[in-house]
Amino acid sequence: MAVDRKLLEILCCPVTRAPVERLPPAKLGAVNEAIREGNVKFADGSPVEAELAEALVTANGTTIYTVEDGIPIMLEDRAIAAIQFDGIQPSR
Repeated sequence: MAVDRKLLEILCCPVTRAPVERLPPAKLGAVNEAIREGNVKFADGSPVEAELAEALVTANGTTIYTVEDGIPIMLEDRAIAAIQFDGIQPSR
């Protein structure tokens, strides 16, 4: 289940207050490949173990938030720094 469009319009990063948008499929694929290789960690240092069906990224492209069953997990400790990946840039 995808994040509701109206909800997406009001969501923002809880740390920086930057707006968020859906992570495009090609970039999501790059993140999932890095997860499969064991190279992705949450902000709290724990490894990301499951591939992402959907994710949100801040408009400035620095932070990724997971989405589980259509629910964005907008917790600072569960954020993923986009610097861990090549080619993750904002779509704007």
